[in-house]
Amino acid sequence: MNERGLPHSQIPTVAKWLGTLGAMPFVFFALAGLFWESQAQQHVYFALATYGGVILSFLGGIHWGLAITDADMGRSDGSRVVQLGLSVLPPLIGWGALLITAPSGLLVMAAAFFGMLLFDQHASHKGEVPTWYLKLRRPLTAVVVISLALAAFV
Repeated sequence: MNERGLPHSQIPTVAKWLGTLGAMPFVFFALAGLFWESQAQQHVYFALATYGGVILSFLGGIHWGLAITDADMGRSDGSRVVQLGLSVLPPLIGWGALLITAPSGLLVMAAAFFGMLLFDQHASHKGEVPTWYLKLRRPLTAVVVISLALAAFV
């Protein structure tokens, strides 16, 4: 149980709502791109990719924050260096994906989100994230990856 009496495995309601709302722009822009003409479609997919880059930065920031928490100070410096180093990769990959044309860039971004899920699973197995975190990340990652792939293949 946590300090609020909730089981550690239960996703906090606010995290569930904010995560779901945060996934909606991926769905909206992917679907909007199906129905808009080529010039407008390019803008929609750029908006999708830009939002994806922002969210990749956010996910990397989560791991940066985990690496620097006081509760984690007992970890070895090598472990902390690896986590800090890996935490800066998502924003760099997101930024790089923005520099690539839409289909390829969107696929790079989809792969980066999948890679972040693998990184989150590793962190979960090491006990570095709350037990509920993967329960939230798995379905959100599925929505994001499917949305990015759909936009890339249209």
